[in-house]
Amino acid sequence: MSAKHKKRLNAVTSARVSLLDKSSTISEGKISKMKSLQPTATTNNPEMNNGSFFSILNVVLGLAAMVSISYVNVTYTYQIHENTLWFTNIKEVEREISFRTESGLYYSYYKQLVDSPSLWQGIRDLTEDKLTEHPDTVNILARMNIYQEVILAFIYRNINFQMEPIMFYINFVFYLQGLLIVGIYLLTWFLSNSWLAGLLASIFYIFNKNDTNRVSSAIPLRECFSLPFLWVQAAALTIYFKPAVSRWLERLSLTAVAFSTFFFCLFWQFNQFIMMLQAFALFGVWVLGLIPASKIKKVMLCQLCSLLLVCLLQFGNKMILGSLAVSFIIVSLTLLSVFKSPSESGSVFFNLLRVVGLSFISLSLMFLLSSVLKVLFQIDADEHIFTFLSDKFTQRDTKNFDSRIYLCLQIFGFITYDVFERLTENFVLPVYVPTHLILLLILVYTVLHRWRSQVKDNKQTDNKENVSEYYFEKHPDIAFHIVLAVFFGALAIITLRMKYFWTPYVCVFAALGVGNEDLWSFVLRLTKASNKHMGVSQVTLVRSALLVLTIAVVTGKLLPGVMKELEGKYEFWDPDTVELMEWIVKNTKPTDSFTGSMQLLAGVKLCTLRPITNHPHYEDKYLRQKTKQLYQIYGKQPPEHVHNILKKYNSNYIILEDSICRAPSREGCRTPDIVDIDNGVMPDDYFKIPDLIVSKIPRFCEMVRHQTQEYAKFFKAVFQNKTFRIYKVL
Repeated sequence: MSAKHKKRLNAVTSARVSLLDKSSTISEGKISKMKSLQPTATTNNPEMNNGSFFSILNVVLGLAAMVSISYVNVTYTYQIHENTLWFTNIKEVEREISFRTESGLYYSYYKQLVDSPSLWQGIRDLTEDKLTEHPDTVNILARMNIYQEVILAFIYRNINFQMEPIMFYINFVFYLQGLLIVGIYLLTWFLSNSWLAGLLASIFYIFNKNDTNRVSSAIPLRECFSLPFLWVQAAALTIYFKPAVSRWLERLSLTAVAFSTFFFCLFWQFNQFIMMLQAFALFGVWVLGLIPASKIKKVMLCQLCSLLLVCLLQFGNKMILGSLAVSFIIVSLTLLSVFKSPSESGSVFFNLLRVVGLSFISLSLMFLLSSVLKVLFQIDADEHIFTFLSDKFTQRDTKNFDSRIYLCLQIFGFITYDVFERLTENFVLPVYVPTHLILLLILVYTVLHRWRSQVKDNKQTDNKENVSEYYFEKHPDIAFHIVLAVFFGALAIITLRMKYFWTPYVCVFAALGVGNEDLWSFVLRLTKASNKHMGVSQVTLVRSALLVLTIAVVTGKLLPGVMKELEGKYEFWDPDTVELMEWIVKNTKPTDSFTGSMQLLAGVKLCTLRPITNHPHYEDKYLRQKTKQLYQIYGKQPPEHVHNILKKYNSNYIILEDSICRAPSREGCRTPDIVDIDNGVMPDDYFKIPDLIVSKIPRFCEMVRHQTQEYAKFFKAVFQNKTFRIYKVL
């Protein structure tokens, strides 16, 4: 080879090597930049060792504060319950009576399982229950969400606890509220990167207990078991949605999501509605391009598997199969697979049209698939919910019995003004509102900016113009919670009972507004309030000082009220109901069945173990129709008609309550009025609904007390006190 060719070859080789070196340098630069996002494990540098020590100390302090505030919540909830009822000192029957309405029904199954010769025998009895809907036999495990009672009975029977079954039950629920605080604490900590913010959110939650939970007044309610797992799930989702987590942490958080979602769904019959709203939020952050489809699909699969597994455990609960949640998740998974990930090209109008179009398609297919499944599986158990919602939003004076029962209950009405007053007085709402609004505005700006500038992966995002986009690239988890909190807020506004999903988010976002480092940096940069060279440590110092100051102010202002509340000592006192239950146990046979108000009969079953004909768990069409007939005891009906109905259902006794029969007018919302309106009869003091006739037949519950010949031949008075009357059906 000539010297000339050698020189040329060396030059080319040298150029290639140079190019490779540059490429290697660029790649190393990218890798270095990526690695800079991860915490390093180097220990040779003394400064890094020092930083590592303080990081570990910070985590230890944060965990210690979490355990402490969790225990404070458990103790506080227990003490409020104890001070209200003196629960540890009253008789067993009084303790059971304190579990009002459906709470008593749920606890009765735990009592049944504990008292059964064996747990397996108790479970078999529940699958062939003859006490709850006499004379019918029903599978309670299929009808109701009571696996928590099965679990607690199993634990109590197999571990030698030195306490009564009822005390073990309520203490377990109280400790679950500690788990709820752990979920809220970790959620806020993960969102803000400050355990002080988690502490503040927990303090907000505890001080606003009247609007964040109702555990101390209704322990066995399904929400008391399920909500702790919802907030554990929220904390796990926060870790999972973060953009730069290790593979093992991603898997661990997804596992936590799967288990917490399953237990939430298992423990509450309203699981489908919350899963639907979560799925809406998941679909929303995907269609806006904030979280990748791969992560969204895995979370939706967790939701779908949880719902289907609960359906299986409830012996094929058709209501879950036909739910809007299942249909929407299936539709969303299909769309996510077909459309892959959102495109960042195109105009604002094109992208907006795409979002609206996909949303419309998903909702339309959801309703279509749900309708098909309901026809296919002959599902009608949830039709009363849609009738109720229709009547509620049209504001019409419905004659429907089921709708009026819900519409006349305040907890199913719109949120009341006093909720906002209390949240404002306790400092949380004034901080929450601007925080959530600012985050929403940043979110909207981020999406519009992406659409407008057609952002590419390699575009710089750390300049001032793109600071909001940079914020949500770092925190897609916050974007998800922003959207979900909007859905939960809307749910709380339209249904007061559902405020317990929204108010914890109020506490979380209020603490986030005070303690989020990136949010403070963004706000300061946007308003030019801080020096551009202001260091991260300085921002951290400012927000930590604000958090400590806020905690001190909130605690100082609200703690005296809590201490005063804890000074109040009361005792459960309901001698008329105690007398009623004791009379039933002593003077009736174990096989005698009872008819009365839904709320009272749940207590009758719990305290006396007598069969009842109806109860307050209202999620079955046949039971709703049966209850409407049995409630003719409060209607304007002749005695022979009422007698025929009671005989049809083999009822031996009826219990009448003067608090219902003689209740003052409430604009058509008394139980007698609801019965009259459904019968097409004009109520005593309500004249707004047209096409009602005036009945000349007197009210049964009032006339039967006089025991005239016309009534005495069908019903015999056997018990009476100031509140209750019992009649034997002859």
